[in-house]
Amino acid sequence: LLFGGCNEKEAPQKLRVGVTYYDQNDTYLNELIGLFKESLKEIESDKLEVSVTIRDAAGVQKNQNDQVEELIDEGCNILCVNLVDRADPSEIIDLARESEVPIIFFNREPVAEDLRQWEKLYYVGADAKQSGKLQGELAVEMIEENPQIDKNKDGKIQYVVLEGEMGHQDAIIRTENAVNTLKENGIEVEKLSCKIANWNRAQAQNRMEQIIGEYQNKIELVLGNNDDMALGAVDAYKKLNYTSAALPAFMGIDGTEAGLQGVENQELWGTVYNDKEGQAKAMAELAAALFTREGMEDIHFQNEKYVYLPYYKVTAENVSKFTQGNLVSE
Repeated sequence: LLFGGCNEKEAPQKLRVGVTYYDQNDTYLNELIGLFKESLKEIESDKLEVSVTIRDAAGVQKNQNDQVEELIDEGCNILCVNLVDRADPSEIIDLARESEVPIIFFNREPVAEDLRQWEKLYYVGADAKQSGKLQGELAVEMIEENPQIDKNKDGKIQYVVLEGEMGHQDAIIRTENAVNTLKENGIEVEKLSCKIANWNRAQAQNRMEQIIGEYQNKIELVLGNNDDMALGAVDAYKKLNYTSAALPAFMGIDGTEAGLQGVENQELWGTVYNDKEGQAKAMAELAAALFTREGMEDIHFQNEKYVYLPYYKVTAENVSKFTQGNLVSE
């Protein structure tokens, strides 16, 4: 009996991950979650079995609160939450704390005070300030190398912004830092318009058509808070049959598949790559470490709770590195 017991194979631990994200229509998040599922498969072993359940909150915080309760009731022992409202996570945190289920917030960063409510709350994402700064740097490089962007030759760049969400921290920070970087580098700018398009390509097309109706050929630069909105602006010009010579320059952020394709096709002058592969891997490793209580020392935290992955500038010259998945630090 003793020898039989020694030879018995130990049953694997069962990691059950519950994911809830703000909106299934978000292109970047769908790509990130797809990669997260792949990363979870890669950490499976004969000692660790992993399953994942995904819920779409459809842009409603109450839906998300209910989903968190359901995921806990279904036996999820780690939660990954992409908040609908980054300023309203208290109910989710209370539910998780009552059940001792750690939360990894991702992509939409909670307020710092909320993350300090409990020791088992973490965040994986990127620094919004860096994305805006790099978008601004790309625009500076482009303008300096292509003086014809100043179509009316008035020494100023007339620009418009397509912003992600009303009052959303990342949207505001991306916009402010992109514009400030242009100014700090001696580029004189004039804002024509800023419209909210909720990270959505179709909404951005609609908003851009309105802006074109008002400003016609005065627009020289379009800054999109993400690739979908930058591409939506391109769609608006296509619909209105503008010639390529009459187009402004378009800039995105995120480096989605469509965004990278846009850079390759020279529809976007550039984008800023939001390292979804790195974030997915970091989320999977953190989930496993929190569950097994092994490997936490290998995770590179900032302030004990944050895992930030860097952004990268993408242009036609280096886009192939990102489309082929050969991301290398620059």
